[in-house]
Amino acid sequence: MRVLTALSRRYLVRHGDYEVDDDPGRVDHDVVWDFLSTEAYWGRTRTRADVEAQLRGAWRVVGAYRRDTGAMVGFARAVGDGVNFAYLADVFVLPSARGAGLGKALVAGILDGSPVHMRWTLFTDDAHGLYRRFGFVEPDHTAMVRPPHS
Repeated sequence: MRVLTALSRRYLVRHGDYEVDDDPGRVDHDVVWDFLSTEAYWGRTRTRADVEAQLRGAWRVVGAYRRDTGAMVGFARAVGDGVNFAYLADVFVLPSARGAGLGKALVAGILDGSPVHMRWTLFTDDAHGLYRRFGFVEPDHTAMVRPPHS
């Protein structure tokens, strides 16, 4: 059973030759694994079992799919409690589908309908401009981070 306390409805948006959908059953785990394990600077330390556990435990997932073939070309994942806190992770668009605005569409799909008082966090090394469009800013004095241990 999938519980999405604040986001129980289905999100499906047509975006040009693509559609953005929050149905976890559509997520192609092989595409997520292939990208995170080979292309994503942030995902290469994970095992396949780690990625599978993260997909199972996600509060919300959104995928981008070609409308003609249904092939998955982008992905975003959120972890959270559905009420006050969420972490945005693993946002990517395959190189073959870049330039169509799918990164923005994926982030919009993840954020759509979330409670207005929800505090979102994320980490990025190279996409600050994308996330600023959605109201993300550098943390204030109330935020602290415990980095991973070496």
